[in-house]
Amino acid sequence: MTQDTWTAVDDYIGQVVGTSDAALEAALTESAREGLPAISVSPPQGKLLHLLARSVRARRILEVGTLGGYSAIWLARALPADGRLVTLELDEHHAQVARANLERAGLADRVDVRVGRAVDTLAAMEDDFDLVFIDADKPSNADYVAAVLRLTHPGSVIVVDNVVRGGAVVDPDGDANVQGVRRLNDLLMSEPRLTATTIQTVGSKGYDGFTLALVT
Repeated sequence: MTQDTWTAVDDYIGQVVGTSDAALEAALTESAREGLPAISVSPPQGKLLHLLARSVRARRILEVGTLGGYSAIWLARALPADGRLVTLELDEHHAQVARANLERAGLADRVDVRVGRAVDTLAAMEDDFDLVFIDADKPSNADYVAAVLRLTHPGSVIVVDNVVRGGAVVDPDGDANVQGVRRLNDLLMSEPRLTATTIQTVGSKGYDGFTLALVT
């Protein structure tokens, strides 16, 4: 199987189940025009986040790593009218692009984009979230999960993206991103408040995977 096949299947899935529209396409287009890296989740992955949020009936969602707001649009659309998404972004320019994309999608009133180092922002928060999506710098994965545990409750779901690293996660001498994922796995094995699994994925973004953790 090749990358061309994986991408073709993602495109087909998008046509079958409906994973794009004008606002989502505009978010990707504007992010590219503003020079943001093309590392947003794929459309099927965005739809998965949306369905997970609806499945747990999330009213409060936390995202670590906003980028251009593409995944934030998917997540915010799953919220009820009085729901709230807080999304954390290190880069002010990325945050500005995300705010514009969210405004265009008609979601600015339910999304709070906060700029700064996520570990610092998380330490100052006192919120309680039903769903957390972590898609930021991979070396800090374990730090982010440890920090958000204080901001969740039994039944909350935590999703961490890009945790297979094209299979490199099995290499104990891997790069800083791999070491970040392995630290996360060490935390998951030792933390009694979490039960988790990791799913390998292929698609338009290549070979990777995500971790799904339930707060018990």
